[in-house]
Amino acid sequence: MTELETGEPTAQGPQSEAGRRAHASRRNFMRKVFFAGGATAVATMGGAGAWAATADDNTATADATASPTPSGAPSGGPGGPGGGGPGNQSITEDFFGLTTDGKRIDDLFTIHSTGVTTAPVISAANAFLAGLTDTQKTSTQFTVHSTEWRLWSNIDSYDRQGVSLADLSDDQKALGTALLKAALSADGLETTEKIRKINQAAGEAIGNTTAFNEDAYYWTVMGTPSATEPWGFQFDGHHLVVNYFVLGDQVVMSPCFWGSEPTSMEIDGATVTVCHEEVVASLAFVNSLTEAQQKVAIESATKSNESMKAGAFADNAVQAYTGIRGNALTGTQKTKLLGIAEAFVGRAKADVAKVPLAEIRKHIDDTYVTWAGGTGEDDAFYVRVHSPVVWIEVDCQAPGPLRGAYGGTSGVPTQMHVHSIVRTPNGNDYGKELLRQHYLTSPHHH
Repeated sequence: MTELETGEPTAQGPQSEAGRRAHASRRNFMRKVFFAGGATAVATMGGAGAWAATADDNTATADATASPTPSGAPSGGPGGPGGGGPGNQSITEDFFGLTTDGKRIDDLFTIHSTGVTTAPVISAANAFLAGLTDTQKTSTQFTVHSTEWRLWSNIDSYDRQGVSLADLSDDQKALGTALLKAALSADGLETTEKIRKINQAAGEAIGNTTAFNEDAYYWTVMGTPSATEPWGFQFDGHHLVVNYFVLGDQVVMSPCFWGSEPTSMEIDGATVTVCHEEVVASLAFVNSLTEAQQKVAIESATKSNESMKAGAFADNAVQAYTGIRGNALTGTQKTKLLGIAEAFVGRAKADVAKVPLAEIRKHIDDTYVTWAGGTGEDDAFYVRVHSPVVWIEVDCQAPGPLRGAYGGTSGVPTQMHVHSIVRTPNGNDYGKELLRQHYLTSPHHH
């Protein structure tokens, strides 16, 4: 079978060492499953059947009768569920999406014109693929349904698929940078570059650039870049994951993981700071609350080592709404709440960002905010922003493997080690809901 039929790379010659290593480590669970006649099956089923037909190509548990209800609790990392996962993990259940009770809310996401200009990112993606060798492309390109979407992790030691920056020539790296530039805002591009730069400098500071460097980041492309057919890309590495789905003029940029350890470091005589916007915006919001409101929003005055609920390998996390609800906020407080969301969605191009921001505003009264930790300028904290259309977590964690680069105290959470994530609940992470609707409604798939 070909890659288009299985989602697995085709064998067209020897892969790079990184590609061979990553592929070999996953083959035990990257199993071929049904494609149920592709779009033909989708057109005749609908409902749960439509979800089954667009299921991940290589999910070990996928089958033609997959239930729309998640089959089990999400796997997670050390210190709590959804933290990112130690080493390597596999997908143990079909994609369902984040929910409050195991049931998706329907009709939140529809195929419609957004006015977003996707031609530049399509052109940049095609140029990037054209610049790869046949062997590199074999390791990099998957179907739009591929489980590879979900096989990301913020952990440094995770064995990744695709082509790494270390595998690319300077010209090929430039084509990859051009793709990020076409997809991200200036702030988003700067954030990705700073995360990588600090990862390199911190690795040098602790004498371990084998694990921590600026080139251990991997590209994968799902589907074929197109103005009409669904496709996307993933950029994945330590503390940095960007998932970018495109369907016509609609873009879904989630899940995206942004983090760093440390978050500020002197490099070549200049101070480099990253992941600061979300910290500042979060503190501005919580400190705009009255004492009575804080009693509702703050679930704990102390901060645990790791609080993140929906990190890597937690696509199907179930989390009830907790904390303070948006309808209890003043107009000024709602604006500060939106500021947290803007710190994340603003890392996409402006025309892309305006779409989810409008959805978030629409559901602002049904948005809940939960807080743990201190509220001082330098205090470690955890915040979760949760509505039908957005999920955001900012998690100040205890020092990790790079603590020697800044003298962090073991076990004590700090703003010098931040993990944060933005997701789309109710089934539209990775653009999954739009993909389902595309196969149900497009005439050429009937």
